[in-house]
Parts: sequence; structure tokens; C-alpha cells
Amino acid sequence: MATTDLVLAMTGASGAPYGLRLLEVLIRAGRTVHFTLSPAAADVLLHELDVRVNLARFALGDLLGDKAALAAEGQVRYHDYRDFHAGIASGSFLTAGMVVCPCSMATVAAIAHGLSQNLIHRAADVHLKERRKLILVPRETPLGVVQLRNLLLAAEAGAVVLPASPAFYTRPKGLEDAIDFVVGRICDQLGVEHQMLKRWGEG
Repeated sequence: MATTDLVLAMTGASGAPYGLRLLEVLIRAGRTVHFTLSPAAADVLLHELDVRVNLARFALGDLLGDKAALAAEGQVRYHDYRDFHAGIASGSFLTAGMVVCPCSMATVAAIAHGLSQNLIHRAADVHLKERRKLILVPRETPLGVVQLRNLLLAAEAGAVVLPASPAFYTRPKGLEDAIDFVVGRICDQLGVEHQMLKRWGEG
């Protein structure tokens, strides 16, 4: 445990490529990542990327393929979404922040209303109560009134709402560039250095 550790959770919203790219970038940056994902996130990974993950017998190689070799031993620490004994379920466990990417509207609702029904919800609640960085990355569109209200409640509680909205002033040459823009903005919020996007006013 260290104050530079980060928590990454993936939930059942479209946008699995964002979560996997973020995990890779955090590994390359040398951060220890406490990783958890919901069953719905596993379904999305299979549907969007043909990535099959066994939640009961998690293997980083199943998730990242050859890129799993980038991680040092113990750098990615997997926690089952039902495991309330995990360190990240307690405020006494120090971290530098948490990201839910992608973040489903059901997860937003649970966080906004303090419903700690699984480890993802509980860890997010911990980050809010401890006044630590919590970043929610929704991709849903359009947004209804209930969803907007839940996002507002989460923001008022201290969360950063960072929609998965790629920019076009960077002149993306493909999908990878669009993904990197969003992941780069997440890293900005976490204080993780990167070279993934061209910033406004540069060049």
C-alpha cells in the first residue's frame, strides 16, 4: 500500500477499450493498480473486444494479452467485486485516487446514493468520504433526467464526472487516437504524466 496506488474499476457500460487502455498506461507509468470489474463489465469486454475474463480465476494475460508482460509482479492487484475484505473497502487503505471507467448509469446511481452493494460502490464511497479523487467516466447517450440528477449528486459529493467524449481539434487519425484523448484527460486528473494527446495551444 502506498499513497501513489490507484484504483481502477470497470463496470457494464460500453467503452471497454477506454478501461483497458487506461490500465496499460497506468502500468507503463509504474503505478500500482488495484483492479476490479463487475460481471456486466466482463460481458461488455467479451462483446466489444472478444476478451474473455474469468472473475473467479482472474489472469491479467486474459485481459491484456501480450501487454500483461509490461506489469511487474504484484503491480496489478485484482480484487473480486464481492470482496469487502479488500483493502480498498476501507478509508485506512491509502490511495491516490480511483477511476470507474467505463462507468455505467447503475453504478453512478449507487455511488450517488451511497448504496455500497459491491466492492466497486464501496471503494467509490470510501474515496468520496476521504476526500480523495474519484473519477467517473460515463459513456451513456442521451442522458435522461434521472441520470443527470445522479451525475449531479455524485459531482456535488466530490466526484469528477469525465464523459468519454473525444475531441476533434487534435485531428485524430483513428480510433486509437480518440481513445487516447479520453485516457489522457483521465491521467491529467490523476496527476499521471503522459504523452497521449496534443494540447490546445501546442504546435
